[in-house]
Amino acid sequence: MKLLENLRKEGQYVRHSEEYGEEKPWEIWRGILLSLPKAIWHSASSKASDLAGSSRLLLAKRELDWNETAADFVRSALEEQLKRGGQHGRQEQKYLHQPYKDYVHLCSEEQEALADIDLALRRDNRNNVTRTAAYLKLYNDFPELHWSFLAHMVSRNAGWNMSDLKGGQADLLLSETDVYRTYRFLERSNALIFQDAYPQLLLYAHSKRLGKSLFHLLPRFHVSRFMQPFWEYFWLSRSSSLLAVGLIINEQNYIEKRVVKHPFFQQTVMHKMPFLLGGLSGVNQVVFPFKPAEDNERGEPRLGGRIMSHFAGLNARIQLGKHLYAVLFGLPQVQQGAEQFASSTPHTGSRADYWPGLFSPCAGEIKALPRQGSELLQNRFRPDGTLIYSPPLMDCFEDTPYEPISREDWFQDDTAIGDISIPDYPLLCEITAGHRMDILKRAYVHDAAAGARKWNGKGQETRETGTP
Repeated sequence: MKLLENLRKEGQYVRHSEEYGEEKPWEIWRGILLSLPKAIWHSASSKASDLAGSSRLLLAKRELDWNETAADFVRSALEEQLKRGGQHGRQEQKYLHQPYKDYVHLCSEEQEALADIDLALRRDNRNNVTRTAAYLKLYNDFPELHWSFLAHMVSRNAGWNMSDLKGGQADLLLSETDVYRTYRFLERSNALIFQDAYPQLLLYAHSKRLGKSLFHLLPRFHVSRFMQPFWEYFWLSRSSSLLAVGLIINEQNYIEKRVVKHPFFQQTVMHKMPFLLGGLSGVNQVVFPFKPAEDNERGEPRLGGRIMSHFAGLNARIQLGKHLYAVLFGLPQVQQGAEQFASSTPHTGSRADYWPGLFSPCAGEIKALPRQGSELLQNRFRPDGTLIYSPPLMDCFEDTPYEPISREDWFQDDTAIGDISIPDYPLLCEITAGHRMDILKRAYVHDAAAGARKWNGKGQETRETGTP
């Protein structure tokens, strides 16, 4: 089934809803109301379950390889960069924009490294699936690059969130215009982080191959001067935690003005109800599958990760990234399980990757449910012959080019220096039950939309057009 058939023609989008049986609107609403007490009880028990699971995981937590002396060195180097200012600072900004011809003085090995990185960036930055695979390959080749595995797992979540826009819980909720704009927001964030970070990681790979530091070439890829001392110290000490924190801070600042605070996305995505609903039901969750469903008596995977309440805040996103790093690399069970999952499960963008007992990537296996919430509760999230549709990402959206971006260096004051600190462990680091409740919330929103549609007497097919 090609989901993009008749889509993207002169900016017009068509989507089809499913038929929700012969139930009357009042029957759907009655079913929702009758199941609410059980849903409320389920919510309360879910929180207790996740707290208990988190406590067990935290008992085995280990010390991160954080070196405060190294962190002080990086902070001092960054403060010195800012103190220089004036003419020298303008020269550094100019260096950040140097074109390729200004690097002809480099030796042949360095020029070959630059050409290879350019080629790899064009090849691997096509879509979320290729980016996610590239991060994992680098981590497998260089396990000291902790951030690359963190980026792999977070990129998987970005792909799942994109596919959700076309999944079985989003129909009836979003217009095609809202779907496409939200997708562009998620895709652009994913692509720009990769565009900035991937050359940095590849410079390290080439430095290892040549046996000498190539980090003086960072400006060639428009990398912020903020990252220079992190890479210089990492080359000497291999302090994985410090480098990961530097990259977390850098990448979130990199997309702050270019995506999150961009006027277009502010007006059309961030402050719109569809995005707020999406945040309630998935966009603000990052899950790390660390125990497969078949090993759990409930038939569901165990999930580490975090739930963030305020996606739009820069400080909140940086704190989230540091929490995720601590969960992934400070809790042995989560790290080992996530690595096993990543190595054995290719990323497709479908949530069936980690929960095949609840989600299906095949539209032919799906039948309409008039009341998703009641069905999920009644069958303990093991639908009887019915799965929630979660399509592969490449069945939903084609490769999406984006317009050129501004190249200015975001590092202009000392605000970010205060974020250079050891990641701490969140109290809630297992979110298995919380994720289950998130799916249930979305199911109830879906059911309410189905009831409202029938109440308004709308037909089986709706058509919405718009140009993003």
